[in-house]
This record gives sequence, C-alpha cells and structure tokens, in this order.
Amino acid sequence: MKKNIFVWIIKWVVVVILVQTLFFKFTGAEESVYIFTKLGVESFGRIASGMVELVASILILIPRTTLIGAILGMGTMAGAIASHLFVIGISVQNDGGVLFSLAIITFICCAVLAFQKKIPKLLKFQLC
Repeated sequence: MKKNIFVWIIKWVVVVILVQTLFFKFTGAEESVYIFTKLGVESFGRIASGMVELVASILILIPRTTLIGAILGMGTMAGAIASHLFVIGISVQNDGGVLFSLAIITFICCAVLAFQKKIPKLLKFQLC
C-alpha cells in the first residue's frame, strides 16, 4: 500500500510540472518563445514539445501506460536538460535555474516510474 501511494505521488509530481508548463508553451509566453527561438525551433518546437509533454502526462496517469509515459517524459526532459547545458544556459531570463531544476526533478521522477519494479531488486543486490 505504501509503495502504491509513493508511486502516485511521483506520478502527480511529474504531471503537475509538465502540465503547468503547457500553459506557457501553448499561449506563446515570452519565456517559452525566447527559449525555442534560441534553440532555432520556434514555434514548431514549442508546440510539438508541449504536445509530447501532454501525451506523456496522460500516459503516466494510466497504470497500464505509465512505463511508456515515463520513458517519453525522460526523453523529453533529457532534451530539455541538454538544451540548458549546451545552448540556453542554466538560468533563463534570470529565473535562477528554476526551469532547469524542474527538468531535472521531472527526469528523476520519470526514471523512478520507469524503473519502479526494478528498484527493489537493485536494492537487494549485494556484493560478496
């Protein structure tokens, strides 16, 4: 029971982070336009990444498709993290690295969801 509650908390952390960024991507908020312009993929990249994040959020909430959603989320966040590290910088328009931090948190939570059945086995592994 406790594991189930933990998994749902992780799911909702991912979904809340992904869904709250959709508003900014789909409305063409200044910060989103700035990021995707700097990446050279404005407006297609902004809308496409928002659609992928929306699909990932939905899949994560459906128990049968959580793994697919988590992998999709990990891929999307890996791209976001790489973009921050190599193109746009950690801090975007003086946000103090908030977007970068949210990408890392989302990536880690998606990884936990993707590997949730394997983690207990890995923790039991001992070197002799």
